[in-house]
Amino acid sequence: MTEILPLHGSHALWTGTQTVPIIIARSGEAASRRFLEFFFATIRNDNTRWAYARAVRRFFEWAEGRGISQLPQVEPIVIAAYVEELGRTMSKPSVKQALAAIRMCLDFLVTGGVLPYNPAASVRGPKHSVKRGKTPVLSADQARTLLDSISLTRNDGSPDLAGLRDRALIAVMVYSFARVSATVAMRVEDYYADGKRWWFRLHEKGGKMHQVPAHHNAELYLDAWCMAAGLDEAPKRFPLFQTLIAGGALTGRGMSRSDALRMIKRRAKAAGLPYTTCCHSCRATGITVYLENGGTIEKAQTIAAHESPRTTKLYDRTSDDITLDEIERIQI
Repeated sequence: MTEILPLHGSHALWTGTQTVPIIIARSGEAASRRFLEFFFATIRNDNTRWAYARAVRRFFEWAEGRGISQLPQVEPIVIAAYVEELGRTMSKPSVKQALAAIRMCLDFLVTGGVLPYNPAASVRGPKHSVKRGKTPVLSADQARTLLDSISLTRNDGSPDLAGLRDRALIAVMVYSFARVSATVAMRVEDYYADGKRWWFRLHEKGGKMHQVPAHHNAELYLDAWCMAAGLDEAPKRFPLFQTLIAGGALTGRGMSRSDALRMIKRRAKAAGLPYTTCCHSCRATGITVYLENGGTIEKAQTIAAHESPRTTKLYDRTSDDITLDEIERIQI
């Protein structure tokens, strides 16, 4: 079975030739099979799969380093000790995610008859409640500065494909509140006309397809990029945002989230904006500016494809100035 799964290379669940933890392997072939099924049969999102795999791998490596050699030895107190140790070096959300990954993996082993009960079920993670997001948000003027600072022509007067691409990518994230993963995953066919308007088709988390009308500025920037890059005549399944070789030609390979982050950092620095500016800042900035101009949380939630308005509210910084004004009333 392991021959048909991507267990090696950059997507390896484990390092070297070890495809499952030693503790799991000692429980037999059925346990090993069930372990792999958890990651490849129940988790469809690649990012979630590898994040959970890293969390589970670290736990079992930690347990092996402390003399635990058999799966029945993994008791609640062992997992609790691991969670306690994680809390000394990791943030609370990271600890909660690690515990969730361990709990779900062991629960899958229980339903498969490998374990009699889930030792992580009774272990509680750290309490963490957030009412205000930490994502750096740009003002409307700063966002405009970022977009206008991007050079669109080369020294010889020819179009600067990198600049046109970067401006279009930033615009899609700002004006449609799109996640960076959904933006870089867009294909040529995901920018399409419906009647007199152009739309974005975004493939969001959980396999959800989300359609958003294109803001006129985003449409203008994307049209300029597609025309200069020749994407108007490209196959429908071609990546919309592609990497470029040194000479400026398209590679045919779509940008990754890391590519987009490096680009945002570089463009923000050139525009004199805070280094903390990131891909998520575009999404948060769009939502905040929308709300500042009379938009509602409910509509912002729909545009951003959030499951809960509480999530949307984390991006809302419109109350920050009000809070500061109130604090300044303390005139001592």
